[in-house]
Amino acid sequence: MFFSNNVVPSSVKARWLDRTEQVLLVVAYGWLLLRIWPEQVQVHNWFSLLLLASEGIVVIFVLIRRPTELISDRPWDWFIAVAGTFLALAVGPGGAPLVTAAVAAPLLVLGVAIHTGAKLSLRRSFGIVAAARGVMDKGLYRLVRHPMYAGYFLTHLGYLLLAPSIWNLVVYMTVWLFLGARILAEERMLLKDPEYSAYAERVRWRVVPLVY
Repeated sequence: MFFSNNVVPSSVKARWLDRTEQVLLVVAYGWLLLRIWPEQVQVHNWFSLLLLASEGIVVIFVLIRRPTELISDRPWDWFIAVAGTFLALAVGPGGAPLVTAAVAAPLLVLGVAIHTGAKLSLRRSFGIVAAARGVMDKGLYRLVRHPMYAGYFLTHLGYLLLAPSIWNLVVYMTVWLFLGARILAEERMLLKDPEYSAYAERVRWRVVPLVY
């Protein structure tokens, strides 16, 4: 049976799962490039370029990350991680912006800066599926336990305001549900580590200080 309902005990299987995650993400990003490049990459559609760069950063960090021998093989954990990540790449060009760029652009730029900063803090410990890759308590992780997801929310909201469509709205709302489920899946695994439990005691908030 490929999946058990716990954590992968075999280092060989863990590496295989690692590679599978990397290949799937590269394929999904290629699909995004084919749909947005080159038609949408124009000066007045600079936010499409920023979206491509934002999602491209995810691919780069997944490809250069440190392998782990403790990665979840629960079907649900893989479903929410893969589906949530792939769906975020399913957005397309939208209609006329709902607000001016002066309003939406800061959200988009701030979101990219936050989730990029979180990835830079993690360096080669970044992953998509719930896994134990060490405890990070520096940088943005001093404020909340999952700053990367806060960055994703802002990035998605900014892009949605600049490229609105029913399709993009449905995609992002679904992705947000998956992100919430991913937080719970990650913490279910990480809280088994006494070091992470101590970190969670120090940093109470998951995504937004004083809110959640």
